Amino acid sequence: MIGNITASIYGIPTPPSISIEYLVIAGGGAGGSNNASAAFALGGGGAGGLLTSSVNCNPSQNYTVTIGAGGSPVAGNVGANGNNSIFSSITSTAGGGGGGGTVGGSNGGSGGGGGYSTQTGGTGTSGQGTNGGTGYSGGGNDASGGGGGGATSAGSNGASLLAGAGGAGTASLITGSSLTYAGGGGGGAYGSGVAGAGGAGGGGAGKAGGGTATSGTANRGGGGGGGGATSGVAGTGGSGGSGVVILKYVDSRSITIGAGLTGSTATAGGYTVATITAGTGNVSWS
Repeated sequence: MIGNITASIYGIPTPPSISIEYLVIAGGGAGGSNNASAAFALGGGGAGGLLTSSVNCNPSQNYTVTIGAGGSPVAGNVGANGNNSIFSSITSTAGGGGGGGTVGGSNGGSGGGGGYSTQTGGTGTSGQGTNGGTGYSGGGNDASGGGGGGATSAGSNGASLLAGAGGAGTASLITGSSLTYAGGGGGGAYGSGVAGAGGAGGGGAGKAGGGTATSGTANRGGGGGGGGATSGVAGTGGSGGSGVVILKYVDSRSITIGAGLTGSTATAGGYTVATITAGTGNVSWS
C-alpha cells in the first residue's frame, strides 16, 4: 500500500482517515463458588472493563478485533476472571472473579466482590471500572459476600443477612438508543439471608442458600452473581457475561467484518453501527 509520504511525492491523493466512535467492553468475571463441606457466602464477579471514545482509522487497513468471553465458575474457589476485548490498540481489561469462601475478589477491569469473613473486593482498572465490595461475617449463619464492581460504581459491601449489590454499569447511546453495559454481579448470602442484586448493565444476581447464581448478560460484560450457601449444600457462582465491540462511523463508508468474527450492522441518521459479538479477526473500511 502506498504510504502517505510516497503518495505525496507522486502527487497521489491520500484517502482521508475515518473517524470511528468505539465502545469496547471485556468479558465479566464469574462469581465465587464453594464446596458443600465449606458452605460460606461468596462474592459477585466484577464487570469487564469499559472504554469508549473515538479514533481515526485508515481506509483499507486491517484492525484487529477480539471479543472477550466471560469467566466461568470454579468449583470451590474464586470465580475465573473474564477475558480482554480488543479493538486495534485499545484493550479493555477482563472483569475480576468473585471471592470464594474466605478469599478476596480478584482484580480486573472491575474488581470481584470479596467472600465471607470480611474479605476485601478486587481492585478495578483506572478509567475502566471500579472496586468490588467487602464480604461480611457476623458469626454463625450470618454471612454475605460483597458485590462485584461495575463500570460506574463500586460493588456494595456485604452486611448482616444482606449480600452486597453489584455496582452499576454505564449507559451508552452509541447504537442510537440508551443501553447500559458492564454491571457487577451481586454477592451470595448464607441460608435465609438476602442475596445481592445484579448491577444495572447485565450484572447477574447473587444466590441465597445453596444452588447456582445468575450469570452476567452476554455481550454486556456483566459480572456473574456470587453463589449462595447453606449447611451441606454447595454454592456455585454465575458465569460472567461476554464482552462486545461496537463501532460507529458515517454511512458513506463500508465496513468489512473478517473471518472469525460474528457481527452485524445497522444504519440510521447518517451513521452505521457495527456490533461485533464474538470471535477474533480483522475489520477494515472502504
